[in-house]
Amino acid sequence: MTDVVADNSDSPIAGSVKAATSIMGTKRRALLVWLRDPFLCVATVLLIGVIAIAMAARLIYPTDPLDMVAPPLLWPGQDMDYPLGTDALGRDLAAGIVHGARVSLLVGFFAAFIGLVIGTTIGALAGYFGGIVDNLLVRLTELFQTIPAILLVIVILAIGNPSVFLIVLSIGLASWPMIARLARSQFMALREADFVMAARGLGYGTPRIIVREILPNALPTIVVATSVLVANGILAEAGLSFLNLGDPNQVSWGSLIGNGRTMLRTEWYLTALPGLAIILTVLSINIIGDRLTDILNPRSATR
Repeated sequence: MTDVVADNSDSPIAGSVKAATSIMGTKRRALLVWLRDPFLCVATVLLIGVIAIAMAARLIYPTDPLDMVAPPLLWPGQDMDYPLGTDALGRDLAAGIVHGARVSLLVGFFAAFIGLVIGTTIGALAGYFGGIVDNLLVRLTELFQTIPAILLVIVILAIGNPSVFLIVLSIGLASWPMIARLARSQFMALREADFVMAARGLGYGTPRIIVREILPNALPTIVVATSVLVANGILAEAGLSFLNLGDPNQVSWGSLIGNGRTMLRTEWYLTALPGLAIILTVLSINIIGDRLTDILNPRSATR
């Protein structure tokens, strides 16, 4: 009877039960972390709200946010038609913040996606093959890390014509080394796992083992770390726009801050309000990413 039970524990049904139990445990842990952490609740609601506002920007403010629609330098609350006031050219600041959310979030998420794809690819190849491949790719990663990211982005934008596409591409190209190092460590830890050895024994090719066997197990940790790239992308775009290196045809939170920097002492709201939007959004993303790490790591979730 003991032998039968042992054999059944290795059956596909038993494996499915174990997998389902693990998934249920992760979901239960996620729910507990979410319910017990008021900061996580607030951050989640806030981030969902910002994304919803960005997606509905044209419904909320159908007019162009660059249009001059009112007297210049109206303070918040001075005219209820323009609740957040106007800038030096008479443009509605509320419309600029709502439409600017689209550009800032687009840059943050798409730049992070580019960094995720490049970093995961390089880290996966280095971690799986090891040897000379690992050595060359690690040297390439270190080379990019020696170049200040913001300097690399500025050089790329100086060569080309600043646009949202080029900003996304340049930030993505500058942000992949961190993901590459994490992916490399994950693949090095998993390449000798039992399920990988079994896949090799069944004659699976290297591409299939990397993509279908190792990557699904390494990806959750890598994706959570990518939340840092999203926040960094939003901050990088704000910094570039502040330096007049953003897309002049698009409104973003950074461009709003840049437009108000010359009047910071008198009309400080022109800088403070879009700056507050950046702070709350980036802080929400960082809190969510940090808590997702706790959820995916049972040892840290028991703290």
